[in-house]
Amino acid sequence: MWQVTVRRQRYLTPRSAARRGNANFKIQKEMYHGQIWCPRTENQSWLARRKGTVYFTGNTMIACPHGKVFEGRGLHHLPAANGPGLNTGHYAVLGLVGNAGLVEPPDGVLHAILDAVQYARDQGDAGKEIKGHRDGYATDCPGDPLYAWVRRGAPRPGAAPPTRPDPPAAPPFPGRLLTYPPVTRGDDVRTWQAQMRRRGWSLDVDGAYGPGSREVCRRFQRQQGVTDDGVVGPVTWRLAWEAPVS
Repeated sequence: MWQVTVRRQRYLTPRSAARRGNANFKIQKEMYHGQIWCPRTENQSWLARRKGTVYFTGNTMIACPHGKVFEGRGLHHLPAANGPGLNTGHYAVLGLVGNAGLVEPPDGVLHAILDAVQYARDQGDAGKEIKGHRDGYATDCPGDPLYAWVRRGAPRPGAAPPTRPDPPAAPPFPGRLLTYPPVTRGDDVRTWQAQMRRRGWSLDVDGAYGPGSREVCRRFQRQQGVTDDGVVGPVTWRLAWEAPVS
């Protein structure tokens, strides 16, 4: 983190001023382990001020414990927070938690992170991927509690957990067994084959129940814990629609 000490001026150019040898201006590296408070400046860019000190960030946006989002480098600008080779592929959202003091991210931080992510998706062409800094480089960032939340899919606090939709009801059993040999042909065979294909099984949807369809049927029956006779009867037919996809 860079600490830049300045006088009361509206505009400044840090490095140019430093080169002029101004005795009232200096740039030095300083580690700060205390709490950071989060005001906005007049131009809406993110600066955290402490006793006249200004901190600059290489992050795209910053999420604070109060549920606020502050702009750093902003959208459509290359961040400098992810590490070489990773900045071009991701925006960087900083959550203001640390390895001491505020370690467990409060709901305000999590809401703010997700608000920043959604803003980046809506306005900055961001994709669906959310990763922690350590997914690119071996660092402690973003901390174990916050990283565990990322690995859980970054759920929004207070949101109901996702529920599986009810499986579709099976169409009426066609009234005949689908068997081989001999080859059984018909639209009912095609309907069953198409459903098995939707479930992820590899078979031809050709309306002909032959050796390939029978083998898929047997494997599916074993998976469901029913008799693996290779015959699509009422039970196997119903399970093709109503059994959870595993």
